[in-house]
Amino acid sequence: MSHRIRRHDRQWCAEAITRGGRVVATDAEQRVATAQRWATTRENVAQAGLQLIGIGAVYVAIVIFFSFASENFLTYSNTINILTNVTVIGIVALGQALAIISGGFDLSVSGVVPLGAVSFALLVNDGVPTVLAILLVLCVGGVVGAVNGLIVTQIGINPLITTLGTLSITSGLAYSLSNGVTIPFKNPDNGVLADKTVGDISYYVILLVALSIVAFLMLRYSVFGRMLYAIGGNREASRLAGMRVNLVTVLVYVLCASLASLAGVIVASQLLAGSATVGAQAALQSIAAVILGGAALTGGVGGIPGTLIGVLVLGTISNGMALMQVPAFYQQIATGTILLLAVAFGRLRHILVGEQS
Repeated sequence: MSHRIRRHDRQWCAEAITRGGRVVATDAEQRVATAQRWATTRENVAQAGLQLIGIGAVYVAIVIFFSFASENFLTYSNTINILTNVTVIGIVALGQALAIISGGFDLSVSGVVPLGAVSFALLVNDGVPTVLAILLVLCVGGVVGAVNGLIVTQIGINPLITTLGTLSITSGLAYSLSNGVTIPFKNPDNGVLADKTVGDISYYVILLVALSIVAFLMLRYSVFGRMLYAIGGNREASRLAGMRVNLVTVLVYVLCASLASLAGVIVASQLLAGSATVGAQAALQSIAAVILGGAALTGGVGGIPGTLIGVLVLGTISNGMALMQVPAFYQQIATGTILLLAVAFGRLRHILVGEQS
């Protein structure tokens, strides 16, 4: 089936109907495109399920290792600490998952997080109501995402170059707005949900869970979610099937950057200050979490449960190494190594699946 679809792919340009100067897919082409993207989606879902089981087993092994390595690791208080500490990168990773599933990625989140933190601190210090300040920060993130999406879709610049450029711009803006210094809140009460808990569980954890449920339901059951998988699996086939690929791509980048700006608000609320130095590792950690969770950099595969497990893996390793008094720079080495291994494993799996088919 896949070989026949590829032959049709090569014939599409020759068989397309031209109407009013536009190349329009024929009914036959749309049927082939639809068959291809659904076949690809089913294969990707199966592969993601296997990877999810694998990363779950890896996480259990990590927990067992640190349980023996540190007597303070497997405790209730430390478990709550891990969950609280991963909320920021978890929220960023949700947006990154959408971008990667659709066939892109967003490096600019490492600039949007500090920009959101600094902007929020400046706004609340100027007397802007907290809720309005949050909305304005989300709008700032949305504008950055829209710029990313429009550059990728309308100008055709690679997402790597595009988001690397906006990373530099947003990071520079954060430093410029803060003059390179930390901006403490004039009123500590402006911290969003900073001291709110349900039992011992922070509201930030509950927020991450709520956003994860929304993202999961959207990807699993909505037309928009199915389009993300289809576009990531085969962009041209999705276009021929009638999908508004460019619009969906722009919306994905808007969502990704908006979530990153929300993460900036949370960081500022936790620190009761805005700083241009926070979130520097957001891009690396979020991409690593998504790839660990079963996504592929080529797009079309991945999901929210796997992403959350990936976030927990990174957070647990960081926490365990801290309890073992391992220097912080070794934790960065561990994160980079894990990302490389995850990408290599995903590539090997793709090759093996290709040989079997």
